[in-house]
Amino acid sequence: MEKPDVKTAVIEFINRNFLMGTTQIKYGENDSFLEKGIVDSTGVLEMVGFLQETFAITVEDDELLPENLDTVSSIAAFVAKKQQLSGSRTRI
Repeated sequence: MEKPDVKTAVIEFINRNFLMGTTQIKYGENDSFLEKGIVDSTGVLEMVGFLQETFAITVEDDELLPENLDTVSSIAAFVAKKQQLSGSRTRI
């Protein structure tokens, strides 16, 4: 199966689980989820679960940082780094 694009998967997850179809909140790949009010601290944990399950990575407690998980772009870079380090494959 072809590996899904991380950015696309994250955007779909955000839109489905946090924006629930609303078009009132607009965000770009480099916009902060926290600053835009899209994801709160509980939402970060949901995001981590999604990333671990979807991309077969493990997110350690010390990696729960905005620079890793606060924008579409930072998440894509973080997942790519984790996959490169572990040689893991996507589970979708």
